[in-house]
Amino acid sequence: MNDKIGLKEAMSIGIGGMVGGGIFAVLGLAVSLAQGATPVAFLIAGILALITSYSYVKLSLVYPDRGGTVKFINQGLGKNVFSGGLNNLLWISYIIMLGLYASAFGSYAPNLYSFTGNTTMDSHLYASGIILIATGINYYSINVVSKIESYAVMIKLIILIGFIGIGIYGLIGNPNLEQFAFNNWESPLNLFTGGMVIFVAYEGFELIANSAADIKDPKKNIPRAYYWSVIFVIILYIVISAVTIGSLPFEKIADAQDYVLAEAAKPMLGKVGFTIMTIAALISTFSAINASLYGGSRVSFEIAEDDELPHELTSQLWNQPIGLFITAVLTLLLVNTLDLESISTSGSVGFLLIFALVNFSAFKLSTEINAKKIITLIGFALCLIASIILIVQQYSSNRTGVVVSVSIIISCFFIEFVYKRSRTN
Repeated sequence: MNDKIGLKEAMSIGIGGMVGGGIFAVLGLAVSLAQGATPVAFLIAGILALITSYSYVKLSLVYPDRGGTVKFINQGLGKNVFSGGLNNLLWISYIIMLGLYASAFGSYAPNLYSFTGNTTMDSHLYASGIILIATGINYYSINVVSKIESYAVMIKLIILIGFIGIGIYGLIGNPNLEQFAFNNWESPLNLFTGGMVIFVAYEGFELIANSAADIKDPKKNIPRAYYWSVIFVIILYIVISAVTIGSLPFEKIADAQDYVLAEAAKPMLGKVGFTIMTIAALISTFSAINASLYGGSRVSFEIAEDDELPHELTSQLWNQPIGLFITAVLTLLLVNTLDLESISTSGSVGFLLIFALVNFSAFKLSTEINAKKIITLIGFALCLIASIILIVQQYSSNRTGVVVSVSIIISCFFIEFVYKRSRTN
C-alpha cells in the first residue's frame, strides 16, 4: 500500500494551515493597525514567511521527519535547555493559535444564533463549546480529523475566491476606494508592526515539514509545496484585504472588527452574503481547531520523546497522547481570559522567535543541507528584529499582550531548565 502524498496534497496541508482561521481572525485587527496600507502589511508578513520557507525547504529535504520543526531545532542547536525551551514554546504557540481560531469562531457564531443576547458571553460560550467538540472528535478518530480538514480547505477556498471575484466587480466606482490614499497609511514602523501582529496568519506553512517524509518525489515536490503555497496565500490575503477596504468604510470595519469578512460580503450580496461568509468562517476555524489540536498533541509527544519534557507525556489518555487533553484544557483557559489582539500578539511573537531559530539552524547546517548562508542569515535577522520591534511597539498600545508573550517565553525556558536540572540530580 502506497501512503505517499503528491504535490497537491502537500500544498493543501500548507494552504490549509495558513488559511485555517487566521484571515477570519486577524483581518479586522490588521485594518485597525495598518488602515489603507493593510495589503502592504500582509505582503510584509508574507515576504518574511517566504524567506523562512527557504530554510524549511532545505531542512525538510535532508531531515524529513514527522517531528518537523522540533527535529530541525534539535538538529541545528543540539538537545539542550535552549532547544528544549524553544520546543516548549512551539507547543504553547500551537495552543495560542487554537485560542485565536476559537476566538474567531466565537466572534462569528453569534451572528447566526445568539443564546443570551450578550455578544461577549455568547462568543465565550461558542469558543469553549467548539474546543470541547473538536477535542471529542480528536479522541474519536484521527481519520475524521483529516477528512474534515480536506473538505474544509476546498469549501473555504471556493467561498473566498468567490468573495474576491464578486468583490472586485463591486469595487468599480466605489467611494471607499479613497481609503487606499497615502494619507490613510500608517507610518512605516507602525505598518511593519501591523504586519508582524498578523504574522500568525502565515505560520501554518510549517505543517508541511511534518509530512515531508511522506511526500512523493521530494526533491521536486517539497520546494514547490512550500513556495507555491506561501505565494498563493500572500496573493489571496492581499486581494481579500484590498476588497474588504474597498467595500467598507473604516468605521464599519472597526465596528465589525471580529467578523469583518462577513460584514464585507454584505454590500455585494446583502444578508445572504453575510450568512455565507459567516458559515465559511465557522467551517474554516472549526477545521483549523481540529487540525491544530492534533498538531499540538503531536508536538508535546515529540518533545517528551526527545526527553525535553517529562516522558509521561508520551503516555496515552484514552486512545490519544495525554498532550491532547492538556492542550485542550490550556486552550479553554486562554480563550476565556485574553482578548483577540493579545492572543494574536502572543502567537506572532512565539512563531517569529521559533522561525528565527529555525533559520539559524539552517545557517549552522548550511553545508549539510546545501543552503545559501546569506538567505538563512537574512531570515534569522529579520525574524529576530521583527519579534523585538513587535514587543517594543505593542508595549504602549497592548501591554497585556506583551506581558503575556514575555511571560510565556520565560516560563518555557524556566520549565525546561528545572526539568533538565531535576534529571541530572
